Amino acid sequence: MNRRDLLKTAAALPLLPGFTAHAEDPKHLWQGYDFGSFFSSRERLDQGPFDIDQDQGWQTILFTTASEKPLRNPGLGLVGYTWEEGGPSVAVREGRQTLEDSVEKMASLPFVDVLYIRCDWRNVQKEAGKLSLDPVWDLTLAAAKRHGLRVAFRIQSSNTVFQPRKLALPGFLRDRIPLVKIGPMGKHGGSELSGGAAGYWVEPRYDHPEYQRALAELNHLLAERFDGDPMIEWVDVMHVGFWGEGHFGGYPSSFPDSATAQRTLNEMVRMQLSLWKKTPLAMNTQPDISNTGNRDAIDLAVRGGAWVRSDSIIVEEPIQIEELANRPAWLAAILEDGYLRSYDSSKLAVDAAGVNELENYMLHVLDLKANYWSLWTESEHLASYNQRFPRGFERLQANMGYRLRPSWVWQRKRSGTSELVVAISNRGVAGVPGVLWLQIASPDGRFKRRGSLDPGYPHGGGLRLGAFLLPVDYIGEVNLSAEIEIRPGVFRSVAWAIEQAVNADGSISLVVKKPDDPKWRKGV
Repeated sequence: MNRRDLLKTAAALPLLPGFTAHAEDPKHLWQGYDFGSFFSSRERLDQGPFDIDQDQGWQTILFTTASEKPLRNPGLGLVGYTWEEGGPSVAVREGRQTLEDSVEKMASLPFVDVLYIRCDWRNVQKEAGKLSLDPVWDLTLAAAKRHGLRVAFRIQSSNTVFQPRKLALPGFLRDRIPLVKIGPMGKHGGSELSGGAAGYWVEPRYDHPEYQRALAELNHLLAERFDGDPMIEWVDVMHVGFWGEGHFGGYPSSFPDSATAQRTLNEMVRMQLSLWKKTPLAMNTQPDISNTGNRDAIDLAVRGGAWVRSDSIIVEEPIQIEELANRPAWLAAILEDGYLRSYDSSKLAVDAAGVNELENYMLHVLDLKANYWSLWTESEHLASYNQRFPRGFERLQANMGYRLRPSWVWQRKRSGTSELVVAISNRGVAGVPGVLWLQIASPDGRFKRRGSLDPGYPHGGGLRLGAFLLPVDYIGEVNLSAEIEIRPGVFRSVAWAIEQAVNADGSISLVVKKPDDPKWRKGV
């Protein structure tokens, strides 16, 4: 199941007739590129500059200390799999463990934040017009609710694992959608995807009207069930090719020509963006090795607010690394790597510096300023790995994604009242995955002020200021809290990454000073 092994010999395989390189496609670095603005500006806070000539006096009324403790905030986390392309944990597959026990043990790991289901289309639909979710879905959702976790998923139209015995498509679609033999099974590029079985890899004609109708129906059904559910963290875009990753393992694709591939893929992305309004989608950044139009489709998805993901991190093309690291700051990045998915610490090579190979892999997540790292299915190995090599998970939990706090709060005399200027620091490596909204409110509910920072701010390692004017003559306590607008109009509460105490609702309290307070500063 190692995608990279398959791709090593891709250049040596001929293309189907009609395939040509997309010479007309614009190529650009992601660094510094303008992808437009997905989020509209609403109730934007004044974000400066806050010059000295603007006020009649100022003082610092709050400053806080950054915490490195793990936080379960939306838009970041370590991802435990309850199901992957080969099924549940190895012990369940071998009959040594029940599925219920496997899901519960994964959800019980203290460092897991998100549970992930990566399954075939046949695992969610058995007949047209209705969902028929396999048992792992209810088990995963129930376990997530018990343990305060979130859930994400991918549904595959293609999976090499069970071929030639089974296809990823449900049975009721196989007679309606043409299937294409794209190449011989067995060993290829050093990988044994089929276990040496005889036969041919089979892919659906993604451009066929029956496939497109069925895909739209499935997404309608899924969106009706899950879009906007606060437990659902993200949903992977249903892509073409092996495992829905946007490639065909170095074989020719099942499309008749590149123009059809490009048009079809763009339509698939647009359809999914139109249906999933409240839950983030995630688009694979697989380069266009199969001439199916990935470059244009990725651009389309990003402009439509889709997060980005990659299914490997070390054996990866330079273009993916550049894209992931330089994505728009308001997009989350999801990383997995299947090479060392068992987390068997007894089999991991350790280099001369004492760093094990898997830790080396996972810490590259921080280089990419990413939000998520995948842990796969083996909960017992994960627990023993963390006990033997705790540094990897600890560093990810302390730095991955965003980590926000009000590092300074100033009070200024301005416009006949007081103004609070709040400096939000981000000790994480990633920007805010959406729009950060700040709120100040009196404890008794007498007043409330709310406003937004610009999308993605503060960036990873950065700081952003925003200001509130208080009601005239207000003195005393106010509470400061934050939410992320994860999709337009969809808000999730954010926990501050601070050492100081917070209130039961997650806010932090500060005290507005009197006009005659002796600590006012001006011209000193």
